[in-house]
Amino acid sequence: MQDSEVSQILKQIKTIALVGASDNPSRPSYGVMQYLLSQGYEVTPVSPKLAGQTLLGQTVVATLEDIKHPVDMVDVFRNPEAAYGVAQEAIAIGAKVLWLQLGVINEHAAVLAKEAGLKVVMDRCPKIEIPRLGLSH
Repeated sequence: MQDSEVSQILKQIKTIALVGASDNPSRPSYGVMQYLLSQGYEVTPVSPKLAGQTLLGQTVVATLEDIKHPVDMVDVFRNPEAAYGVAQEAIAIGAKVLWLQLGVINEHAAVLAKEAGLKVVMDRCPKIEIPRLGLSH
């Protein structure tokens, strides 16, 4: 995906579901969630293990379908094998973008999401892309 497309996605989205959220500050998902919140995005953490708890001021939900508002982007911090199931869930809730984090590479998930009309970013991190593309607030 071209930088211009990634930049356009990051400018257009407002709500993000962060799948694989962790309450451990040393985990990448924690730092990325903290950064996205600081950039003005509305982030809903998704983690069955932490469901019902509060993480960085946001209530954690167990699954994407538990989110009661529209989700623009699903940001995936799960292993590559789990990405296909997350892609199916992202399609089911009407997300516009499936973002697979660094190291989360699943071509089948990408094809499934693209065929359903979602934009797909794979093996990138918004915490890196936002400042690199000059989009920081």
